[in-house]
Amino acid sequence: MSRSIEDETDTRSVTHWTETYLEHLQARKLAANSLRAYRRDLEAVGGELAELTGTSRDELAMESVTATRLRSAFARHAAVRAASSVTRSWSTWNGFFRFLVVEGAVSGNPMAVVPKPRVPEASPKPLQGEDTPERLLRLVSQGARRARDPWPERDLAVLSTLLCTGLRSAELLSLTVSSLAGRPGERRLHVRGKGGTSRSIPIEDALDEVIRSYLRSRQQRFGERLPGDEALFVDHRGQPLRRGGLQYLVRQSLRAAGISDRVHRGAMVHALRHTFATRLAEDGASAAEIAKLLGHASINSSQTYIDVTAREQRLSVRANRTHQVLGELAPGE
Repeated sequence: MSRSIEDETDTRSVTHWTETYLEHLQARKLAANSLRAYRRDLEAVGGELAELTGTSRDELAMESVTATRLRSAFARHAAVRAASSVTRSWSTWNGFFRFLVVEGAVSGNPMAVVPKPRVPEASPKPLQGEDTPERLLRLVSQGARRARDPWPERDLAVLSTLLCTGLRSAELLSLTVSSLAGRPGERRLHVRGKGGTSRSIPIEDALDEVIRSYLRSRQQRFGERLPGDEALFVDHRGQPLRRGGLQYLVRQSLRAAGISDRVHRGAMVHALRHTFATRLAEDGASAAEIAKLLGHASINSSQTYIDVTAREQRLSVRANRTHQVLGELAPGE
């Protein structure tokens, strides 16, 4: 008979409530990477609290986690970490205490007195160059990516899906064969996004055919039926494509197409998502429309693409040499 969390830990301890909270998050079907990140943040700050109170982390009692100690623990935690990491940890602990308040484990949320770093909003980092996405797809489809076991149909399908839907890496990797559904001309991709939320993205006929071509090549390679619960994208051994394999595929494809220098530093797979969103903004999509397609919880993130697009348009207009000449001809006051 398995032992419960209550049997294994002191119900007054931070460790007990950490495990209870993670169990709660797991029930919401969060991605494994997200759960690991939550655990790291909770255990890292918990370790600082334990040192401050002179106890082991497993013996640290919730009642000893005062606002003053929590503020000191975060100060120590922040000393060797980037602002973005500290902000994520702050959000994790804020969510943790909201859960504890609901459960009646604490009387209030002390995170209001813990300073949170101000992280500047990241600017979109799409692929640079007007024709870069098309060049990438065209060359990959022609087999430009040299590999020991080339599979251009798969590579094209992966890159096309990223560029035409704006999926996050984790979202793409979680797709199954049954995620693609609907009648011809009305096809949609059902996506499980951040926080267990779901959304449905329209699929145009061209992308639908690219994916179908890949699935036909997959059946020819492995000679298998494709049940709906099978991973949509697989590696060269027929196993579900993983994060490292996806990053390698994108990196090598960019290199083969000769456009590695058109990717912002650190963007990689996310650059394709940003390209999708930026083009939506350029074509006049509203922040609400972009938010719905990208799975943003707030339209503020989506508004960034519109603001950046407007700024780039103005800079382009300003660079027009005719305006420079007008500046010379315009009469002064």
